[in-house]
Amino acid sequence: MRILFYDLETAPNIGYTWEKWETNVLGFIKEREILSCAYKWQGDKKVSVISAQGQKSDKNLVKKLHRLFEQADIVIAHNGDKFDQGIAKARMIYHKMSPPRILQSVDTRKAAKNNFKFNGNGLEDLGKFLKLGSKRKHSGFDMWLGCMEGKKSSWKEMIKYNKQDVVLLEKVYNRLKPWIHNHPCLSEIKDGCPQCGSKNVVRKGYRATQATIKQQMQCKSCNSWYLVKKAK
Repeated sequence: MRILFYDLETAPNIGYTWEKWETNVLGFIKEREILSCAYKWQGDKKVSVISAQGQKSDKNLVKKLHRLFEQADIVIAHNGDKFDQGIAKARMIYHKMSPPRILQSVDTRKAAKNNFKFNGNGLEDLGKFLKLGSKRKHSGFDMWLGCMEGKKSSWKEMIKYNKQDVVLLEKVYNRLKPWIHNHPCLSEIKDGCPQCGSKNVVRKGYRATQATIKQQMQCKSCNSWYLVKKAK
């Protein structure tokens, strides 16, 4: 199973408004594009970045992102289901590309929100609360503006910022993973843990559903729980 961690950074929409706060856009000058995508494969140490630096549009970046999606079995992003995947697919269809393969997705923000009551579900909040690290500090919105204006210093800052998000994403995912009960199955062996594939598992009681009684199992390698059909 090839697992892809990724994070997108986008340019803002540019448009006309009469007001500053909670107002309608009168018209777009330019719609948002993807500025950069940092990514790494599970098991690899290197975090890579593809960017639109020096490009007239994000078309080449989106082509490379499309190929990454084609190679992945599972994609992992923070707020990926609501934001990153939607942005990526919107740019793909805009550039007249075919749909990528149907992806299994793990959204760490959704996993945090559904399983816990944290004070904040942002990547920075989780990194600090779980003592895993933090996002890289940056110069604020000027970094985005600088990239749009082609400033090399802003692009350098953006790429470092984007990479750190993926480093932190993987750490947060690994900490949350045993708690994600609807995680896609990773086991390629019979009776193995669906979270990590280990056979170092133990039976720990039963769970009654509306239809049947199932055996509760716990993996001693990753500490996750899962259910199997009760043996006769």
